[in-house]
Amino acid sequence: MVTNAASFGRSGVHDFILIRASAVILACYAIFLVAFIACSAPLTFEIWQGLFKSLPMKVFTLVALFALLVHAWIGIWQVLTDYVKQTALRGVLQFTFVVTALSYLAAGIIIVWGV
Repeated sequence: MVTNAASFGRSGVHDFILIRASAVILACYAIFLVAFIACSAPLTFEIWQGLFKSLPMKVFTLVALFALLVHAWIGIWQVLTDYVKQTALRGVLQFTFVVTALSYLAAGIIIVWGV
């Protein structure tokens, strides 16, 4: 059996499942937010703040953020491996994306949990 050294244990099927699962999570999150906004006739700051103070919403938001980062990482990885042929440049771009994504994750945790 031949394995790709650059895959880090991932396969096309694994990426396919991750990208579809993350898309479902993001769709559910977006639908929930749109429905909440539509059903909250006078949407005030207190109502919005109350929504995000609840533990289930905090967890759902972080799951959606993590799903967004997984979705984006797989997409960026596929685009960069397809279109950026120079290995050093691709590595720098991937590193830059990972640092940026981890920064967004840290900011999301701080914003949602108020750490």
